[in-house]
Amino acid sequence: MNTLPKIGWIGLGKMGLPMAGQLAGAGYPLTVFNRTAAKCAPLTERGAEAAETVAAAASGAGIVISMVSDDTALEAVALGADGIFANAEQGTPFIDMSTVSPAISANIAAAAAEAGLPYLRAPVSGSVAVAEQGALVILASGPESAFEQCRPVFETIGGKIFYIGGDDQARYLKLSINIMVGITSMMMGEALAFGESGGLDWRQMIDIIAASAVGAPVIQYKLETLKNRDFAPAFTARQMAKDFDLALSTANAANLPLPITALVRQHWSAMIGSGHGERDYFAYVEMLEEMAGLKPKT
Repeated sequence: MNTLPKIGWIGLGKMGLPMAGQLAGAGYPLTVFNRTAAKCAPLTERGAEAAETVAAAASGAGIVISMVSDDTALEAVALGADGIFANAEQGTPFIDMSTVSPAISANIAAAAAEAGLPYLRAPVSGSVAVAEQGALVILASGPESAFEQCRPVFETIGGKIFYIGGDDQARYLKLSINIMVGITSMMMGEALAFGESGGLDWRQMIDIIAASAVGAPVIQYKLETLKNRDFAPAFTARQMAKDFDLALSTANAANLPLPITALVRQHWSAMIGSGHGERDYFAYVEMLEEMAGLKPKT
């Protein structure tokens, strides 16, 4: 007899699908909802039940998890009449694994408390490929008792799990990490364009930079992307712009200056405006090459 809790999963985008797939592979009973119902098929083929509404996914679930695109989507799935809070049973843990603003997360926390649902904020760090391996980094905050109750679920989805506080700390840390990752891509792009203008061999230059003091893990992870100029998106420039906007709006509300973040945000606009917005955010280097009239020699 399967004693694992039934999971109501909401949101099967690029990250949500492989994350829910890890739970299906571990034997969790799943009821899944996605606005585009066809995206449920890979999971229903593995035994999951497809729900026609958020309410149907949340009703009767032992744990409800959402992985949605933005603040507006989280509000819709959590707070609507057909949403999670109106339909999940009292005491059911609600885990949101999306990247959203601390402000909307605080609103969701207040509504969750009123509905009697323990609310965990658990954004993730990692790519689609990492999600497919069940090796994401999970940053969790919210009621510690609910975190411990849901730890086996987190350990199924992620390789490293961190509990970092009782409120919205996970939201701040996720955005902090994305700020650093985004700024790193800009730094790398400008350095590569500069080296290329001086006649350096493209692939050798990247290998040497990766072996140097600045060869951070994100650069190691993007080595083949850069060397092969394969900028198929693991995470797009447009998505990075959205996360920078979340960080900047949060900082502005607190009168916290983020001058480098604000400057880099303008470069995401440049990428989007010049037709690079749906490419991987590390494609910034190619926009610089175009601006400088450089002809890549790979």
